[in-house]
Amino acid sequence: MTLAAMWEARAVDGRGSELHAWAREFALPAVRGAAGLERVELFTAPGERVLLIALWAGEPQPVPEPPAGLLARPVHRWTFTRTDAG
Repeated sequence: MTLAAMWEARAVDGRGSELHAWAREFALPAVRGAAGLERVELFTAPGERVLLIALWAGEPQPVPEPPAGLLARPVHRWTFTRTDAG
């Protein structure tokens, strides 16, 4: 069974690039090399948002919390179970 763990954070206005840099330096290494990781990708989106999507064979590893001063609101997290592969 494959699980997709989505982690999405919104930066304070003007600090999206700092949040993205934090995610590259801390969030990605926290999950890379973890048992069960199949794939991980990092995205940015309008509105100072950063999204990390990781596919896991088994229980996902948690992504650390960014510094509170970078965040416009609490981090959102969702886990989905793959039903079909295409």
